[in-house]
Amino acid sequence: MASEIQETPRILIVDDVETNRFVLKNIISDMGYQPILTENGAQALKIVERYQLQLIILDIAMPVMDGYEFCRVMKKDANTRQIPIIFISAFDDPSDVVKGFELGGEDYITKPFIPEVVKARVTLHLKLAEASKQMQEMNRKLQVSVTEQLKQVEREKKNVLYALIRVARENARYDEEHMERLSRNCRILAEAMQLSPKYDNLISDSYVDTIELAAPLCDLGNVAIPTDILQKKEELTPEEKQKMRTHTTVGARILRDIEAAGDYNSFVRMSRDIAHYHHENWDGSGYPVGLKEDEIPLSAQIVAVVGAYCALTEARTYRKKYSREEAFEIMEKDAGKKFHPDIFQILRKIYRQLC
Repeated sequence: MASEIQETPRILIVDDVETNRFVLKNIISDMGYQPILTENGAQALKIVERYQLQLIILDIAMPVMDGYEFCRVMKKDANTRQIPIIFISAFDDPSDVVKGFELGGEDYITKPFIPEVVKARVTLHLKLAEASKQMQEMNRKLQVSVTEQLKQVEREKKNVLYALIRVARENARYDEEHMERLSRNCRILAEAMQLSPKYDNLISDSYVDTIELAAPLCDLGNVAIPTDILQKKEELTPEEKQKMRTHTTVGARILRDIEAAGDYNSFVRMSRDIAHYHHENWDGSGYPVGLKEDEIPLSAQIVAVVGAYCALTEARTYRKKYSREEAFEIMEKDAGKKFHPDIFQILRKIYRQLC
């Protein structure tokens, strides 16, 4: 790999006194650096736009734009604030130097110029600037590395969760297509809800992406339910129903443990809300807590109504599948009871988009 070509550092000298400019020019040239000369701040700003500079030596009292104003402009701009500025001072008034520091200047040199002092200050600030640049690059690379590691951790979490939900699905003999339809239709409904003034500030693009991934985890807790209950074709006994209902709290507990083991993650948190509350009803008659109306997390409300639609439009061992029209007729009776009536109406309006 070819090594990077190191350009000769460019140092801008801004002073309205020609003698000062040329004295500094000779010192900078003698150091092997490239001096660029100008006589006021306004001209200096144009040079900054054209050249990549490593350092600026700046006089304070100049016509058109003085050193203070030029420094203020430079330090406000994210593209130029990292360029070190060394003020030129006659040291008549210490307050001039203090003001320069307050505006973001890194140092000052006094007139008349002592070449050895100028060289020492310039060398120091070029080294500091390079060290800062290297540190920023190291931080950037570290951040990229950390971000990639976090992404990998999240991918592994999702892989584990989806492996568990596959076990739960197989135990309950759910068709894999059911989970895919649930996931896709939750996304379609969430996208439609974004267009509603009631939900546009609650459902972001990120929310839509997350609910598509999280929805299939609604029945994660089925991994803890005996298969003879999950696969039973006859009506469940009261005891079996009670056992079946625990899949909500079991799924939430699994996800809560995963959430507690790592950093805050919107996917895990939403998955937990869905697993825990997707059987809560709008009128408060659901389980496991008996939440009602908007006490129920929005993600769980979305999964509840989509889950009901998907279940009705799929064949079961004890019945044939219902048509879309038949499914919506059945669900309409539960709007305002089991389901949020507004969310149900949005689902009904977009029925042609559902899979």
